[in-house]
Amino acid sequence: MRLPLFASAIAVSMLLGLTAGAPKATAEPLKIRAAWIATPASLIPILFQHPGVAKHNGVSYQFEAIHFNSSPTQITALASGDIEIGTLNFTSFPFALLNAKLDLRIIADDTVDGHDDYATVLYKVRADGPIKKIEDLKGRTLGVIGIGAATDIAMRTELLKHGLRHPGDYNLIEVRPPNGKAMLLEQKVDLIGVGLPFAFDPELIEKSRTLFTMKDAMGPSALSFWVAREDFIKAHRAVVVDLLEDMIRAYHWYADPANHKAAVDILAQETKQPPERLDGWAFTKKGIYRNPDGVPDLAMIQHDVDAMTKLGFIKDKLEIKPYMDLSMVKEAGKRVK
Repeated sequence: MRLPLFASAIAVSMLLGLTAGAPKATAEPLKIRAAWIATPASLIPILFQHPGVAKHNGVSYQFEAIHFNSSPTQITALASGDIEIGTLNFTSFPFALLNAKLDLRIIADDTVDGHDDYATVLYKVRADGPIKKIEDLKGRTLGVIGIGAATDIAMRTELLKHGLRHPGDYNLIEVRPPNGKAMLLEQKVDLIGVGLPFAFDPELIEKSRTLFTMKDAMGPSALSFWVAREDFIKAHRAVVVDLLEDMIRAYHWYADPANHKAAVDILAQETKQPPERLDGWAFTKKGIYRNPDGVPDLAMIQHDVDAMTKLGFIKDKLEIKPYMDLSMVKEAGKRVK
């Protein structure tokens, strides 16, 4: 009777030894859902489409691009935990802090309007219309992407320099970017703000003229930047650094002239446009600027937010520095270089 018991003990010991020596199951990659509204203004939907750019995607994290129609819906999704990364701008970020009471941090750069010779939003009027100078907009109806949007704030800032205030001196209606040209040329509005790719529409170029630009109004402006909740960052900081490392590597790849054709082909496939419509401006100085190392400009964002305070959208001065955490993107940048 003792022999079977002894054999059983040996078998159990061997099984335990094998189990102890076996490799442990690795953790599943952390799902990171990132918001985007339009591309190539945001690279998020195409960020990792070139093979080999994202070394950590599928390893420490699993990246998923989620489309939104506006910044307010992103704020709701950040609050509910339906996304981990938002792409807000200098108008939506203060509202997320002050109204939604979200404890957010700016963690990386996305897009900048008017940097050096890069693209800026154009405020256009009809070429054959009666508007010759900004003062001529008094009493007119102006089209904006959204009330309180970045392009709206910039427009109001420029008009205020010329003595025109809202409400009182002009009317505003919301016009979605794809409808802007028709609204202007059909005389339903007297001015529209035009960004990419609509600024390269041949008919719009022929039949309109630029009255001023967003850069004229604001200087370089922070059109979008990556944000995340502070509790998410604290729980997953190392993974966020991995993501930002891959993001910076992707930024460098898209900005490299040697990759231009491949980058345009990726964008063409995503936007379902012929590559020849994109080739002349996408990922060039005619296109959108983003800091290649993903580092946002604090002074720029503060300047933009101060403009909102001046126009009355924010009651009191809001200091942005406490809501920026650049340690992760800077750490990630050291890995790439």
